[in-house]
Amino acid sequence: MATSNATATKDGAPAATAPAKTLTGIVKQVLSGDTVVIRATKGAPPPEKQITFSHVLAPKLARRPGAGGDETKDEPWAWEAREFLRKKLIGNEVTFTFDKPANSNREYGTVWLGKDKETGENVVESIVREGLVGVRREGRVTPEQQTLLDLEDQARGAGRGKWAHNVNPADKVRNIKWSHENPAHIVDIYGGKPVKAIIEHVRDGSTVRAFLVPDFHYITLMISGIRCPGVKLDADGKPDLSVKVPFADEARYYVETRLLQRDVEIRLESVNNSNFIGTILYPKGNIAESLLREGLAKCVDWSMAVMKTGADKLRAAERIAKEKRLRQWQDYQAKAPAFNSKEKDFGGTVVEVFNGDAINVRLANGQVKKVFFSSIRPPRDQRAVVGADGEEIVKAPPRGKNYRPLYEIPHMFDAREFLRKKLINKKVQCNLDYISPPRENFPEKHCYTVLIGGQNVAEAMVAKGLATCVRYRQDDDQRSSAYDQLIAAEQQASKSLKGLHAKKDNATLRVNDLTVDHSRIKVQYLPSWQRALRTEAIVEFVASGSRLRIYVPKDSCLVTFLLAGISCPRSSRPALNGVPAQEGEPFGDEALTFTRERVLQRDVSVHIDTTDKAGSSVIGWLWTDSNVNLSVALVEEGLAEVHFSAEKSEYYRLLKSAEDRAKAAKKNIWANYVEQVQEEKVVIEEEKDEKTPVERKVNYENVIVTEITETLSFFAQSVENGPKLETLMSKLHADFQANPPIAGSYTPKRGDLVAAQFTVDNQWYRAKVERVQGSNASVLYIDYGNKETLPVSRLAALPPAFSSEKAYATEYALALVTLPADNEDKEEALRAFSDDVLNHKVQLNQELKVSGGLNLATLHDPTTKTDFGKQLVADGLVLAEKRRERKLKDLVEQYRAAQEAALAAHLAIWKYGDITQDDAPEFR
Repeated sequence: MATSNATATKDGAPAATAPAKTLTGIVKQVLSGDTVVIRATKGAPPPEKQITFSHVLAPKLARRPGAGGDETKDEPWAWEAREFLRKKLIGNEVTFTFDKPANSNREYGTVWLGKDKETGENVVESIVREGLVGVRREGRVTPEQQTLLDLEDQARGAGRGKWAHNVNPADKVRNIKWSHENPAHIVDIYGGKPVKAIIEHVRDGSTVRAFLVPDFHYITLMISGIRCPGVKLDADGKPDLSVKVPFADEARYYVETRLLQRDVEIRLESVNNSNFIGTILYPKGNIAESLLREGLAKCVDWSMAVMKTGADKLRAAERIAKEKRLRQWQDYQAKAPAFNSKEKDFGGTVVEVFNGDAINVRLANGQVKKVFFSSIRPPRDQRAVVGADGEEIVKAPPRGKNYRPLYEIPHMFDAREFLRKKLINKKVQCNLDYISPPRENFPEKHCYTVLIGGQNVAEAMVAKGLATCVRYRQDDDQRSSAYDQLIAAEQQASKSLKGLHAKKDNATLRVNDLTVDHSRIKVQYLPSWQRALRTEAIVEFVASGSRLRIYVPKDSCLVTFLLAGISCPRSSRPALNGVPAQEGEPFGDEALTFTRERVLQRDVSVHIDTTDKAGSSVIGWLWTDSNVNLSVALVEEGLAEVHFSAEKSEYYRLLKSAEDRAKAAKKNIWANYVEQVQEEKVVIEEEKDEKTPVERKVNYENVIVTEITETLSFFAQSVENGPKLETLMSKLHADFQANPPIAGSYTPKRGDLVAAQFTVDNQWYRAKVERVQGSNASVLYIDYGNKETLPVSRLAALPPAFSSEKAYATEYALALVTLPADNEDKEEALRAFSDDVLNHKVQLNQELKVSGGLNLATLHDPTTKTDFGKQLVADGLVLAEKRRERKLKDLVEQYRAAQEAALAAHLAIWKYGDITQDDAPEFR
């Protein structure tokens, strides 16, 4: 082994000394252009040695403020010298000699790249050759020093490095930003995109310092989503090196060997005080995943929430370490129980929503399961004292017996309404995350991630500030599979001050509970309810087939509602508050189930007629969200019978017809019904005098023709109703913009009144389903008369608030005319009719009501009083229809005269003569 008989004087010049030692190691760090840190090849962590190159002096690097002195700037070429060594040496094996001169704290030596200094590159000579360091010239010159002096002279002559002739030395000084007044602004500048960086220091396994290049922002970075064991701090907040934290040194060493002074990419994601939070990507992947997989780190919920992507991979990596019980997880015991496949995942239809944290789901086999949302809490009583982890330290004091948390806890009603509107009667997928054991007065809970249309319902609630996330211990796996997304959504909601996170006081919903205070029903509410054609309501509870509790949003009140016109069997009642259970009447429970399935927690419309004798309940008619009269539906199903009080109502005929059909089919309560035969009463009606004069009535209505069909019928809107239609459409569009439906969540049926998204403007309109074929449906836009075929994904349930009004477009047949048989003649007639009336304001007179068909109408020009139908006949484009109604006799004669004139002039269809002769018997 070659040795050097040199030592260093006080100024670094060599002097005679003992033979230098020769060792091998791995370069851990380059401190400057003339100093490196070399670690041994064995040990975890291994011993280290700092070596300063003999005989040379590098430009000094900048020093940050507070790092042992005041801030200094780079000397010219200092960074280039450091980078030359860093790129050549970091992580590589080297051979080096060193000695420690007397009266010196440093060890000086020479470094060769490789395992053998005879064949390896002399790194000191290389950096001198590049002109990046200077060679000491004082004292006695040794052969090694003379070689370096010769190399320096060559570099000077060639103008390399610091000896370059045309380079301004100031250009070789970095502009380092050691501190940042607004760290969040730096995060915004990079916009979540990876930025190149060099790791300068590893404080612990999950905290590093780095330069962002080429702008040289010096940052302290906490790695997103994880935390490694670190150094314990003493009472003064300083590191206490006397306390050894398990796996802290190993974690730091693991990161140093992979990242220290390596080129990496950093994705800045957030800030914490003056520290940045981000993800480090190095050539072999994500360092956070590696640390977790080795059991050297644990996932941290709060910083994982700021990650743009990859949180699921961190959880998966941690799970691997747990399963293998590596390092920090050596004593880990899994708490999550095993689930069978049927219990774990299932799909079904939501039939009921509880106060913001649970739902009832009906499976395909009819079974109903209660499903709790994983890892979220609904709004809670503000009188409770809550700890930092979200747990109630002191529960809220008890309320009175009439306390209704749904309305009195701020945002509870909003949370329930969000779930009700999005989920009721919709299909969902439920994936079991964990089973919460029973505690205190609460039973065991099965907690699921609930998806609708691929969207996590719990995440949507948290994002709107209608729920908060449960906080867990770090080793607690009993949590949602999408927990990181929930935390991220909560942080965004908090930042946006949504819902529960709003700074202003959250007022409770003031509800007038008329189920308790009956005195105001008749005086304050009943008159306005009776005047209204229909009142929008929400069914909150179903007590029996015909007894419900409804909430009226317009008046913010709860009231007991009895279905009018029917008598329904009483359902059974469970034992409650000391009152014994009561058996129900036959088919009472079936009637209860029938009503629950159709209206519970649905938007309905009601018309209230009166109150019961005690004045404690209201009696009226209820229409479901599909515009079905519930009283009629119960009677038709054989679950109720018509009450005598219905005889004076406008729905009596419907009820009697439904009851007759139920009796004929022997449904439910009519299963043993035997029809009694009654003697027919012969009623002789006085024949109407055929000679009674009948006059044609003329009552013009201003209309706009909105659509013409291929059979010459047309749709017309009343001009008088135009403003009402515009108001209705504005409200409908606003409603769907605020609460867009989930594509595919609605299954249309023929005859349904729905909302359809028109392909021309992508707005939502009222429509009736005429046919469903596969994934497409043909609809009629009832307020305009046009039709189109749409994918069922562009259909949605029509909110009840928009279903009560009649269609604004009415279809009529053009009176007293028929189209010619020839297709080209038909097209010409339809074109002419469209030019005359389509989208024009005209006057309509209904000439004849037709039972089971379209009513006949004539259209007239409001200025010239021209009859457009008669004009079509006069132009030879259509035929005059032969009708025998006495009141139309004069009008028919006018049309026939116009046709004779067109025939005589050989106009249009009469060009070649009388086309009606083809209908004569001899041509058949």
